[in-house]
Amino acid sequence: MKVNLITLGCSKNTVDTENIAGHLRDAGHLVYFERDKNDCDIVIINTCGFIGDAKEESVNMLLQQINDKTNFQRRHNKDGRSRLLIALGCLVERYRDELVNEMPEIDAWYGVHEWEAIVADTLRWTDQSASCQKPFTAARKLSTPKHYAYLKIAEGCNRSCSYCAIPLIRGKHQSRPIDELVNEAQQLVAQGVKEIIVIAQDTTYYGVDIYGHRALGQLLDRLATESGAQWIRLHYTYPTSFPIDAIDAIRRHDNICNYIDIPLQHINSRILKSMQRGIDREGTLNLLRTFREKLPNVSIRTTLIVGYPGETEEEFEELKQFVSEAQFDRMGCFAYSPEEGTPAEPLGDPIPEDEKQRRVSELMAIQEKISLAKNEQRVGRDFRVLVDRAEGDYYIGRTEFDSPEVDDEVIIASHHTLTIGEFYQVRITQALENDLYADIIE
Repeated sequence: MKVNLITLGCSKNTVDTENIAGHLRDAGHLVYFERDKNDCDIVIINTCGFIGDAKEESVNMLLQQINDKTNFQRRHNKDGRSRLLIALGCLVERYRDELVNEMPEIDAWYGVHEWEAIVADTLRWTDQSASCQKPFTAARKLSTPKHYAYLKIAEGCNRSCSYCAIPLIRGKHQSRPIDELVNEAQQLVAQGVKEIIVIAQDTTYYGVDIYGHRALGQLLDRLATESGAQWIRLHYTYPTSFPIDAIDAIRRHDNICNYIDIPLQHINSRILKSMQRGIDREGTLNLLRTFREKLPNVSIRTTLIVGYPGETEEEFEELKQFVSEAQFDRMGCFAYSPEEGTPAEPLGDPIPEDEKQRRVSELMAIQEKISLAKNEQRVGRDFRVLVDRAEGDYYIGRTEFDSPEVDDEVIIASHHTLTIGEFYQVRITQALENDLYADIIE
């Protein structure tokens, strides 16, 4: 049968979808990701329920797929074909009862930890074996370009950030053993993956539950020396009790990218305390200083939240000043979104939406100037890039300082025929706020 898998939300959802896809592929089904053509027998939607916009996107996708199912079955009424429509993931975990009542057209619902059940039930519905024939993480079909993949090292989160519903959805932090992760990374490299992106809800907490200590540095050492990956990239770190040995591992190994993704959310100590982040302004500044002392060439990516309940104009100005001084290489900014059941819910949502958006715009305007200045410093310099794709008359690649889909790209003139998924040396010729132009070095 033809199966279409649709993923919404973060890269952690992407990994879950890829594991489901691998088992269905191994069972003989034709598996597609985000297929445009309305011709599949089974459609599986992995939803996101993180913030308001993500929930709205997920609901709209479910409604669209219900409409597509109706059209599909109307078109195939005479030949008796029907479509199985399955929803899973974070939105379902939080609002299953309401969704079941509102969308009876969807045939099955699964929460965030029911991947194996999805595979088993789908195989049973298609008159096949109802059991997975191999470990769940050993049958992955990548939805990313074949040269990079995400490696999810843990599930859940033990943090209690006041604005975040993830612990309510995904439960407590559960690390995966190092040997298992190294083995999966080796399998990915054997399939042609060159860049492994390490992810979890909180990668810096890795190992505490199974080893009794933070073991991210140890994991990075093993991945760097045993996986065969040419690039290893670290995402979703957390500032509180940051394991500095992870920074030492980045410094030791040439194949670990000089890149740290660390959502800081704010700089004002009162706001950080209300957010239950476990760190204050001074601790944040000291951590950033440590990063840059140990890794002078590091690229730091962060995200910030504006419009948190009670954020004053003075506290927002402090945040603006912080961004100006911190000189982040990459930055994202979100308007606060109240979530049911979180510690911040009783605080309400007193800051108007238009005021939140004004603050987002002001903060991003500061960051755009910083990004342009940093990019201009790279003009005339040579970099190693990984080519992700071709677009029109150009190839699109990235340096080690940029992660796929969220960071800057290098636009390479196609005077030469390049191979997607290969590394090349380029010289930067022009800089924009969010992109670099380059020529191949002959």
